[in-house]
Amino acid sequence: MTKAVVLLSGGLDSTTTLAIAKAEGFECYALSFRYGQRHQEVELESATRVAQTLDVAEHLILDIDLCRFGGSALTGDLAVPKDRGPYRTEAGIPVTYVPARNTVFLSFALAWAEVLEASGIFIGVNALDYSGYPDCRPEYIAAYQRMANLATKIDTEGGRTIKIHAPLIRLTKARIIRKGMELGLDYALTSSCYDPGTDGHPCRRCDACRLRAKGFHEAGVADPLLAGYGSPAP
Repeated sequence: MTKAVVLLSGGLDSTTTLAIAKAEGFECYALSFRYGQRHQEVELESATRVAQTLDVAEHLILDIDLCRFGGSALTGDLAVPKDRGPYRTEAGIPVTYVPARNTVFLSFALAWAEVLEASGIFIGVNALDYSGYPDCRPEYIAAYQRMANLATKIDTEGGRTIKIHAPLIRLTKARIIRKGMELGLDYALTSSCYDPGTDGHPCRRCDACRLRAKGFHEAGVADPLLAGYGSPAP
């Protein structure tokens, strides 16, 4: 089987991306990060559940201390925004953006893919129903692909390209959810919240929770993660 490295946070998008990679016939190697994110315990527990359930070839969790830089509500002392409009109404890039996060993650994925002699890297970025991050745009992925072609031995000497796959990039959250359900995913395994409670349950008020709620509402299905907890925040 052709190998691929899949960036896996345990969230709805990355889980769907992993399922798509497997459906396309790739032998998947999941890569997650403990980077100092405030929700890292819940996130990595979800990533581990997903990796085990979807039977990846290997799941690595790497440590990177992005808290040393700060600059984000996810890695610093800034508060996570809550209750903003129906989902997200703020103009500009929100404070939950982690500077250069996807560039850092993709660089680790590229290194591992080259060692594995993998042909692909899968990342669950989305440019429609998303939080407004600049490293989730199609032009960013295209630029990273050009850089990867120049940066690796496997390309410059071996004549083989490691392709960056972003299968969700032009899908709405509702279409992503429907695709996952077609592939038999159980979204109760996942976690999207930026600021979960001590019991791991989502706050239902941050941008990530509201985008997730919007997706399930538009898909016309209930979010299994919220079973027994009542309706999500309006």
